[in-house]
Amino acid sequence: MQSAGPQEVTKDAALVLRLRAGDESAMEQLYDRYSGIVYSVALRVLNDTGAAEDVLQEVFLQLWRNPGVFDSGLGSLGAWLAVIARNRAIDAVRKRKPETEVENVILSVDCDLESETGRKVSIEKARAALVNIPAEQRKALEMAFFQGLTHMEIAAKTGEPLGTIKTRIRAALIALRKAMTQK
Repeated sequence: MQSAGPQEVTKDAALVLRLRAGDESAMEQLYDRYSGIVYSVALRVLNDTGAAEDVLQEVFLQLWRNPGVFDSGLGSLGAWLAVIARNRAIDAVRKRKPETEVENVILSVDCDLESETGRKVSIEKARAALVNIPAEQRKALEMAFFQGLTHMEIAAKTGEPLGTIKTRIRAALIALRKAMTQK
């Protein structure tokens, strides 16, 4: 990261003073100047755009709520925000629960799919399993597989958080796999 010149440090100090007085335009200028750095640091640690956006929001919310925490005598605002973003991202990684990725869920069918009878049995099992899956899981699964939407597109379309959509699809796939493997 490039170190801030004396003019940038002076501008940042002035903006932080205005921020302490509750000046929203100062926050807007700081966000415009440093959001790219904060986001890229968080994205590099998390490798997840949604989580990186959450960290970006948290860092600037912290700055807005408590601008007095930053001490310009200790370094540049950009570097300070980058360190805060890195720490928040590491905290987010530590809080993650181990999950089975949707790509790792394998649907397998033990019957002979080459025969018409095997196909019919598999189709009936799949239909029965889909009926028993909770509606929100079934809807997310159908949007992903029949409409071809990505997880982010489904989240945007339904207004649900990305993590919720991933969890619903994963749970539906696991339930479907379980139903398909039962004799």
